[in-house]
Amino acid sequence: MRTDIEQPAGGEAPAPQPVKKNYIRPLDIKHGRIDMSHGAGGKAAAQLIEELFLAAFDNEFLRQGDDGAVLALPAFDPAQGRLVMATDGHVISPLFFPGGDIGCLSVHGTVNDVAMSGAKPLYLSASFIIEEGFPLIDLQRIVKSMAAASREAGVPVVTGDTKVVEQGKGDGVFISTTGVGVLPPGVHISGRNARPGDVLLLSGSIGDHGVAVLSKRESLAFETTIESDTAALHTLVAAMLAAAPGAVRVLRDPTRGGLATTLNEVARQSGVGMLLQEAAIPVKPQVDAACELLGLDPLYVANEGKLIAVVSPEFAETVLAAMRTHPLGQDAARIGEVTADPHHFVQMATRFGGRRVVDWLSGEQLPRIC
Repeated sequence: MRTDIEQPAGGEAPAPQPVKKNYIRPLDIKHGRIDMSHGAGGKAAAQLIEELFLAAFDNEFLRQGDDGAVLALPAFDPAQGRLVMATDGHVISPLFFPGGDIGCLSVHGTVNDVAMSGAKPLYLSASFIIEEGFPLIDLQRIVKSMAAASREAGVPVVTGDTKVVEQGKGDGVFISTTGVGVLPPGVHISGRNARPGDVLLLSGSIGDHGVAVLSKRESLAFETTIESDTAALHTLVAAMLAAAPGAVRVLRDPTRGGLATTLNEVARQSGVGMLLQEAAIPVKPQVDAACELLGLDPLYVANEGKLIAVVSPEFAETVLAAMRTHPLGQDAARIGEVTADPHHFVQMATRFGGRRVVDWLSGEQLPRIC
């Protein structure tokens, strides 16, 4: 997000200063709407960036005012740490849903992608594609939510971009975020690391996010409110890694495709099988009832604030205990184990004593979910 701060011809840049305004009348947030001039790079675009985006995301890096942020590297020696980078696009419908919105979701999703490698997220970038005619008050609500999530996570948005597309060629707002983090030495977490005998841990109940979004999209009224679980998981990951260094082999957040699809991905990556215990998988009664009503399987419904961990068996209880002491892991459970299987099947022992294959998701249960 450029703010057109002038820099001297030589020497060090001065401390960032507020941008001199080239306009008099402030944005009409309450009644105003995005028009094509907001994406044209002129005064209207500068005003939108300053009065809405900079006001929400304000930090020392963003105030540099350049096309990119100048950031300190945490380490030059790979033995002392490695950089991790992740990027994600967010196109959810509806933009606002019980428990969250596209703004906080875009922060949480990318922070979690960085954290699933065991890294500490440091910085975010954000790119907004906004449809002409979109209400400024809704855009401000999204940006404020995104800024609050960023500050709560301690991961600032340090650079970004905005584009405006003609009415009818977008769907309100699309947000792409990229995250950068640092991976401490000695941490090697990958979907390729699961081994037979390892234990599968889940940080909490599944299906909350997908059902919350669907209930809003279809205007469904349930007896109890079902809210999205969207959250930044990096502090939970840090607690798990500290509890038993080297014990966590795989971390994944089961977003699109849910728990079942994510476990199939890991099984294929590692060349193993998995056996789940249906009775051990936490599902909230209201989510279970909603899925039954709608013909959905909670195993395939998206989550935005849960993680799966594959942990060496000798430290599984230690890691599980650490998860349960964290606010985002209070309902953590041991849900199964990794098996030796040349076909890489994920199976589940049912409550009735039988077994069934938990296959890949075929098609898409819930489009535009994250």
